[in-house]
Amino acid sequence: MLTIGLIHPGAARTASGNRMTALRWACLWRQLGHRPFLESSWSGRPCDVLVALHGDKSATSVSAFHQRYPERPVVVGLAGTDLYREGGLSSATVETLERATRIVALQPRALERLRDDIRSRCRVIYQSSSPPPSPAYVQAGRFEVCVIANWRKVKNPFLAARAVRKLPSASRIHVDHIGARLSDFTEEEIRAEERTNPRFTWLGPLSHRRTLDRLARARLLIAPSLDEGGANVLSEAIACQTPVLASHIPGSIGILGADYPGFFRATCEEDLARLLWKAESQRPFYARLVAAIRSKAWVADPARERSAWRELLAEITTPSSP
Repeated sequence: MLTIGLIHPGAARTASGNRMTALRWACLWRQLGHRPFLESSWSGRPCDVLVALHGDKSATSVSAFHQRYPERPVVVGLAGTDLYREGGLSSATVETLERATRIVALQPRALERLRDDIRSRCRVIYQSSSPPPSPAYVQAGRFEVCVIANWRKVKNPFLAARAVRKLPSASRIHVDHIGARLSDFTEEEIRAEERTNPRFTWLGPLSHRRTLDRLARARLLIAPSLDEGGANVLSEAIACQTPVLASHIPGSIGILGADYPGFFRATCEEDLARLLWKAESQRPFYARLVAAIRSKAWVADPARERSAWRELLAEITTPSSP
């Protein structure tokens, strides 16, 4: 049984995607018999292993822990803002990774951003999810599409709303956007889009259970981000067997696969509008999307993620043979 300190700089933000990752990791470790605790920065509390989610923002915590316990293992989970920062990895991220015993990436394309000596210590652990327990229902008269993302510029949140404005009048597509408004946008901007766009509704932040219910009943998920380390919402869509239309970025390609049929150019609303109408109006194309998502079911398997963590923790805590 290990005591695992999990450092997550956004620990107080319940709507954060990284927060959900931290909570799920802690749950998996408990299932493996370990004792995790969660802090926004390391307080000095003793632990057998320190896991830091976000290389740059956890740099101070990792440095302090390494100075106090130089022989104890440190695991760093790479965030999208670590990997896809303009100008490359920050000096703080590089220093954190150099101190790490192991590094966790959420999808394999992340390894392309790392130096060879750092890459050799990196393990890919896909995020898992389970579908909601109650069966989903489809709302009659609509082709329901959802976006699940907080209102941050990197999430490209207005793209879906702009794309559905370009659909033919015969389309029944309606977009429900689930996510909290953050400082990048004002509420008036969002409400103005809602007032003038009959195909768009902002539902605000919902509980995780209600979000999964909405995702399970949607005909499509739109994932329009400009950058992602490995979005958990893609694993949730896979678990719910909800097809995805995703921006063609490394973080999504790494999870869905380079041959996935539902990619669009990240900033191109015309591309997205074309795919939306194709999915709604052409049954063979929609069937391809469904089949492609179902073929990725192994990604969302919680037993696989739990096993990957069991192996990683054993690697760093088992004494080496003579």
